[in-house]
Amino acid sequence: MVNFRKYISGITVLATGFFFAQSTVSTVLYSQAYDNQKSTLNLPSPITSAVEKTILSPKELVDINVNTMMTDPVLKNANWGFVVYDPKTKKVISSYNENTPLVPASTTKLLTTETALNMLGENYRWITQLEYSGNIDENGVLNGNLYIIGSGDPSLGTNKAGAWSYRDIVSDFVGGMSREGIKKVNGDIIIQTAIFKGNISRLPENVVWLENNNYYLPVGTTKEINPANEKLIVKKGNSFSVEKKYFYVSPYVKQIVYADKYDGEGYLTTRLPDAPAYLANTFRTTLVKSGIAVTGKVTPKMTDANPETRKMISAYKSPTLGDIIYYTNQHSDNSLAEALLKTVGFQKLGDQTTESGRIVVTDHLKESNFDLEGLNYMDGSGLSRSNHVTPISQVKFLTSLMDEKYYKTYLNSLPVGGQSGTLKRMFLGTGNGQIFAKTGTLNKVKTLAGYLKTNSGRTLVFSLMVNNYAGSVDMVKKRMEKLLEPALDL
Repeated sequence: MVNFRKYISGITVLATGFFFAQSTVSTVLYSQAYDNQKSTLNLPSPITSAVEKTILSPKELVDINVNTMMTDPVLKNANWGFVVYDPKTKKVISSYNENTPLVPASTTKLLTTETALNMLGENYRWITQLEYSGNIDENGVLNGNLYIIGSGDPSLGTNKAGAWSYRDIVSDFVGGMSREGIKKVNGDIIIQTAIFKGNISRLPENVVWLENNNYYLPVGTTKEINPANEKLIVKKGNSFSVEKKYFYVSPYVKQIVYADKYDGEGYLTTRLPDAPAYLANTFRTTLVKSGIAVTGKVTPKMTDANPETRKMISAYKSPTLGDIIYYTNQHSDNSLAEALLKTVGFQKLGDQTTESGRIVVTDHLKESNFDLEGLNYMDGSGLSRSNHVTPISQVKFLTSLMDEKYYKTYLNSLPVGGQSGTLKRMFLGTGNGQIFAKTGTLNKVKTLAGYLKTNSGRTLVFSLMVNNYAGSVDMVKKRMEKLLEPALDL
């Protein structure tokens, strides 16, 4: 905690000294104008601010801003914490409630994505293969089966991070069939992937059902469910696309699926996010339309005690893990973050559940000497309000990564103030291009954690988490910007 008494006294003396030189100079740390829910901070006038910057150090100005936030009506009843940390001296520069466990929202992705980078490496790729069994006769007839072998690619068919669309992958597979001279298939198209097993999983406890670009829906249709017992259906856009998305959630069936369409009568039709099955069915349909008959059907085979001898036709490689993590952090993509959590669980424990992922991440954090005091890691994305972490543990964690070989990839994945990702509309003036941080947003939760490049070229690490604030999220964002502004001069 900082001692503000000497700073406030100093400002009082300073203001008195300049009273006769300026007709109206005053240092205002708090104003009742806040009660009118204004979106800007009522901090010192420009003249006084200039004088303060001349007399007071940047650290003192940061401390004063912390004190101002403590009395701000938007934040005075909130639970919040802040710390700015020097990674070279390993010392706290300024802090408030730095040891208080708080809901981190999507800054949870900092832990998830780093664990994946640490375990798998930034050049890791998922491979989805097309293979065949049996023989191809002189007429181009395959007397055998086609196999689509999945590996849990979280980006499959999504166009995210440079991933191919289903159409592109299918086109490549059809091209491979042509190269092999296959004109007809006397057999089935078999999907073989033990990873993610349909991608259906129970949601973590206390999850936020309706949030930004991500939505959780009951399997099938909601037509038979009483809308009075459901959460609100809304139509909402996002900052990265003009496309409108529909959000809905059921408190009864806690399984992850995605909206296929909104029928406009109070219910949604949904489909399971079974990417390999969707790919296989699209592939079969395309083959038939192209004149390549398939006598069999699309069928899953998770385990195979007596596997057939097979030959590879084509292999699709996903974008690199570095590319996927860049997309995940820039767009705060919850579905990719949850898939990465399951991926590390599978890689280490051979189990694709969220629980295995949580065990692997927390074990990794322990091995990395993460400050576990106050940590509760419930999911990979930060959607659960049961997630908790302290500001000081976040900054020490981020500091420790600066010596890792993948630090540059990790740093580049973070949104940049005023320039990219979820920070594109923050720090448009002061701090533009100097804040590299992950954002987090839930209802009445706003968080920010990452790195700060000062005007003198120093790199500092910071965490700022606000829970249960009053007013709007934009009001909190303005206060965050104001708090960090003098830190740029440290």
